[in-house]
Amino acid sequence: MVYLLLKFLHLAAAACFIGGVFFEVMILSRATHALDASSHERFAKALSQRARQVMHWVVLLLFGAGFGLAWHHRDALHAPLASSFGSLLTLKIILAFSILGHFLLFVFLLRRGLVTPQRSRRLHISILLHMLGILLLAKSLFVISW
Repeated sequence: MVYLLLKFLHLAAAACFIGGVFFEVMILSRATHALDASSHERFAKALSQRARQVMHWVVLLLFGAGFGLAWHHRDALHAPLASSFGSLLTLKIILAFSILGHFLLFVFLLRRGLVTPQRSRRLHISILLHMLGILLLAKSLFVISW
């Protein structure tokens, strides 16, 4: 029962995180070009404040539940090259930590005032590509075997 709850929390947080990044990269970043500079600045400030309030909790829940699920599969992770499941799960975890690194880099840049629109977009696109890789691996865990 705990495993099912962890899996649900992990999937729900992943959906929120992926959906948020997808929306920002594919829709919002292009739609805001239609705003004048003053409106764009006010909107960007309000959005970033709200995103920081929500996304920190989403990331915490995502990784917290992920750690619980990893603990459940610790035998496969103990010898990751011994099975396809262990190998794919290890690669998924590596990508997840890479996303966490991106997230921490973004927070660092934000606090230093070094976030430019181009840096932000590149980081978000990289995170989105990492997440698509994680989705592919997550769906492959129980399907692909060698």
